[in-house]
Amino acid sequence: MRAVAFGLLAVNLCAVALYAWDKHAARRGTRRVPEARLHLLALLGGWPGAWLAQRLFRHKTRKAAFQYRFIACAALNLAVLGLWFWP
Repeated sequence: MRAVAFGLLAVNLCAVALYAWDKHAARRGTRRVPEARLHLLALLGGWPGAWLAQRLFRHKTRKAAFQYRFIACAALNLAVLGLWFWP
């Protein structure tokens, strides 16, 4: 269980870092982080960190298609967690 907690912490920290990197790249006009990678991190349990980063950096909050996919990834992650802990 401890390994899962550390894994989730690592995924969330990676999500925050990638959102920061993508925002920086967007401002500079350099190579961006693919949206699929951001969604994969959310799906793997990094959605809390991704959500926090979206608010902190004001990044990807207005793009409706991105937000729909992000919410779907978070919901799917929560559903899997619910099934995992269901007695």
